[in-house]
Amino acid sequence: MNAIDPRPNAIDPRPLYTRATEQAAAVVKTVRPEQLTAPTPCTEFDVRGLLSHIVGGTVRIAVVGEGGDGLSMSSFAEGVEDDDWAAAYDEARSRVLKAWASDERMSTPVRVPWGEMPGHAALSGYVMEIVTHTWDLSEALGHPLGLDPELAEFALATARRVLPDERPRGGETPFGARHEAREGADVYEQLAAWLGRTPLSRA
Repeated sequence: MNAIDPRPNAIDPRPLYTRATEQAAAVVKTVRPEQLTAPTPCTEFDVRGLLSHIVGGTVRIAVVGEGGDGLSMSSFAEGVEDDDWAAAYDEARSRVLKAWASDERMSTPVRVPWGEMPGHAALSGYVMEIVTHTWDLSEALGHPLGLDPELAEFALATARRVLPDERPRGGETPFGARHEAREGADVYEQLAAWLGRTPLSRA
């Protein structure tokens, strides 16, 4: 498999973001009611809290793509019933895909939690975010579906570029300090380790 070139000007991230949200949607659809209070590698969230963050954060991305101030919004979804998370996420991601559809959006500067940058660089960061949170959710659910390693390769390369060791974590950077992945870790575990996560089986 050839890894996708992660350089900010090398690719159009929109097809990757579409694939990443399709993968996330498939995992969200597997959540059973009894799993909503289960822990996740995102230690501040149980499954319900992580779903709220995934949906709310996706709405925020849509607002950024629509030209609004996404940072003024909460990154959590309020008022979603426990049996509506899949529908809420599908609605949010469809809004994002529409908001970021134009080529002009790719070159227009936008403001995101990790700085101001062209749209293509911001959306690459959002690929990293949803791929990581999909792994968080999958880990919490016991890995109900296989995950696309090519998406994780891109997300890991992006993480290494935008969150090098010398950049502080915390505050507006919603990831913990990097730690070493175990020997033989797959690319999702490597991504998780770079962003401060530990698999639940080893937490």
